[in-house]
Amino acid sequence: MNRLLKKYNEEAKNNLKNKFGYTSIMQVPKVEKVVVNIGVGDAISNPKLLDEAVAELTQIVGQKPVITKAKKSIANFKLREGMPIGCKVTLRGERMYEFLDKLINVSLPRVRDFRGVSETAFDGRGNYTLGIKEQIIFPEINFDKVNKVRGMDIVIVTTANTNDEAKALLSELGMPFAK
Repeated sequence: MNRLLKKYNEEAKNNLKNKFGYTSIMQVPKVEKVVVNIGVGDAISNPKLLDEAVAELTQIVGQKPVITKAKKSIANFKLREGMPIGCKVTLRGERMYEFLDKLINVSLPRVRDFRGVSETAFDGRGNYTLGIKEQIIFPEINFDKVNKVRGMDIVIVTTANTNDEAKALLSELGMPFAK
């Protein structure tokens, strides 16, 4: 069993149940899925960049990403509907907990001048979005083989109903919020 999942089952569930006064253990919020997304705007002019992004994302999460395509044509950006412009991967279950564990305990502390993640990035329905400026904070990425530093969005979808519940859940799992 994963370390983070074990922590959630043994400590976090009971702490959250007591804190919010839930009557049933099933009311306690949990992490449902994690979506990692890389937008590659340069893929319009150079499609090889998208392949690199897909390869890097596969290394980071250990699962093959899906290529996302443009929904609309935008003439100013020379973008046509259906052109590939990014990649994303949805993690659930064991892989999700492994990725979160690695993100919280290994990758985020490697960010330069890291003071914690923002407390205001909740969407009102208990989901948390985190933007990362460079993919090189992950230990799987070989710094010498990186052609272009890319950012990524990480969306943590929880079953929590409010921002407070979601924040308490992520804090219990060890998310380093800024003081």
